[in-house]
Amino acid sequence: MLGRILLTIDGILLLVGAPIADYGPTHMFNPNWPPHAKFHNGQTINLALFLGLATLFYTWRNAATPALKKEFMLASAFTGSIYWVAGICSILYPGTMGLDPEFGGPAFPQAPLFAFAAACALVGSWLETSAIKIKGN
Repeated sequence: MLGRILLTIDGILLLVGAPIADYGPTHMFNPNWPPHAKFHNGQTINLALFLGLATLFYTWRNAATPALKKEFMLASAFTGSIYWVAGICSILYPGTMGLDPEFGGPAFPQAPLFAFAAACALVGSWLETSAIKIKGN
């Protein structure tokens, strides 16, 4: 059950935390951002929402077999971690910063939260899958 709780925390962070962070003065309502940057910000918000829904769906979906439950937990690990891992890797692109200069950058204050959320998904899935016994294994 701890695994599902961690996956649920991750799903909620995707559904609530990511959109709140991106739909505010530092991103969507930042007058220094050009329209195309705001377009990609909207894309990122939608991605977080869809991945959060998928994470919760696969985390709590009933499975007919232990093997299927394991597949659902692996899907939860993927959908629950990919947004955060992509965010951590985004700092590697040229000219990127985790925080614009007018808001205190250069900095990457999201890194610990991204790592925590990704760990919730990956550890949660691992805890759930390690408890599943499949015949023949």
